[in-house]
Amino acid sequence: MTDIKKLTDDAIEYIRNLFSDNSDGHDFDHSMRVYANAVRIAGHHEDSDILIVSMASLLHDADDYKNFDTENNENARRFMCSESLPEDKINRICEVINSVSFSKNKGKIPSSVEGKIVQDADRLDAVGAVGIARTFAYGGKHGRTISDSVNHFHEKLLTLRDKMNTAEGKAEAERRHEYLIGFLKELGTETEWSEHNNVQEADFEH
Repeated sequence: MTDIKKLTDDAIEYIRNLFSDNSDGHDFDHSMRVYANAVRIAGHHEDSDILIVSMASLLHDADDYKNFDTENNENARRFMCSESLPEDKINRICEVINSVSFSKNKGKIPSSVEGKIVQDADRLDAVGAVGIARTFAYGGKHGRTISDSVNHFHEKLLTLRDKMNTAEGKAEAERRHEYLIGFLKELGTETEWSEHNNVQEADFEH
């Protein structure tokens, strides 16, 4: 019988090392938040397999194309094989991982309850205060302007509320969505003010 606590602890240490040089929002802290979100949602779904939810959420970015040049979930599979997980479990976990990505799964709803949970957990981390922080962290690292990053809000973040799968995900996404709207309104106010109110040198001579 698999010791889920040990497996989880080992997976956390694995991704801590895997993401040690990453700080663009697709990092160790992001994976841990997704894991926490997923476990909370799974607590409302007795038909979900907590081992699959835990491993898929912790390892969901282990082979993200933005950070790794791997194929067939190489990094995730390496870890799970080292833990002697059965092949059928590994394949199910990888199937869930592959159903999470927003860019690769536009309009697609995962077929399994575990996939729905982990997809919601990942999308929640792109909404609200943490979604804002991650957007600008990624943008800063990749040379995006504030305007470029704001475009990302409209292309992705503001659409996520209506793409959630679970009741728990929908409720939390609604709350975080309202925070995004408030932030964008304030940003619009402040940027409009700065664009239409020239600061004179005399203003610094007080």
